[in-house]
Amino acid sequence: MNTVNNMEVKKAIIPIAGMAIRFLPLSKIVPKELWPVVDLPMIHYGLKEIKDAGIKEVIFVFNSGNKKVLEYLKTCPKTEKFLKERKKDEVLEELKNLEEMFKDISFSWVLQKQPLGDGNAVLQAARLAAEEPVASIFADDIFDAKVPAISQLEKIFRTCQRPVIGLCRVPKEKISHYGIVGVEKISSRLYKIKKIIEKPDLSEAPSDLAIAGRYILTPEVFDYLKKAKPSKKGEIYLAEVINDQMLKDGKLIYGYELEGQWLGCGDKLRWLESTIYLSMKHPKYGPELREYISKLKF
Repeated sequence: MNTVNNMEVKKAIIPIAGMAIRFLPLSKIVPKELWPVVDLPMIHYGLKEIKDAGIKEVIFVFNSGNKKVLEYLKTCPKTEKFLKERKKDEVLEELKNLEEMFKDISFSWVLQKQPLGDGNAVLQAARLAAEEPVASIFADDIFDAKVPAISQLEKIFRTCQRPVIGLCRVPKEKISHYGIVGVEKISSRLYKIKKIIEKPDLSEAPSDLAIAGRYILTPEVFDYLKKAKPSKKGEIYLAEVINDQMLKDGKLIYGYELEGQWLGCGDKLRWLESTIYLSMKHPKYGPELREYISKLKF
């Protein structure tokens, strides 16, 4: 059995291999991760969080239709030359700042041949995780926070050296949309996870704390994913493996109620809501946009 002894989180896994069915028909031609959220693609926010958290290695788990994400991370010499010739200095600076942001991060790519659940996707990165603790970030969950969400979890991990799940409270009427956890409170914002129920009815929900797309995973989690029995559809889900196997075996799993605003982009409505929120906060576009919205009449 693998153990973790005072190890740091140096790598992050970003699964982007889903089919984005909720975003059809546009997701047929544009991967969900490249959909704009204000003036940046969705994937940018997770990558910035990773950089701000000091993580230097990113492992993408992708499908054959998501290769366009790679283009966003490449340099663009032809575009830069064009902008320089046209004296588009402001746009050129934005592009160079983007390239500068990614230059100290190494990217690896692992193919998930079929969409067989997020647990299966994370498992594809096991070899590159190389027996180390890793962060896992789901790109359609964005955090507007002073301290990066992954940094908040990593701080807890440094003390407990056990898996840590990022949590956020959700309104009662939204509980049936999320994976909800039953917990034992340890201290302010810190909990032991006792159970996970996927999309429960309000009457069955053990709390209003939802899993918010952020994890710190230990090598032991990969051990359990490797031996997990797929569903009838062949799928493996991370939360189910943690609940049905790890918790059942008495493994300690911690949850931390993240500070900041959780902006889900998992469906069209939440993507629109997140775009509006960040647009209104944008230093360049926000003031005029708020004025415009205040004058709208329906």
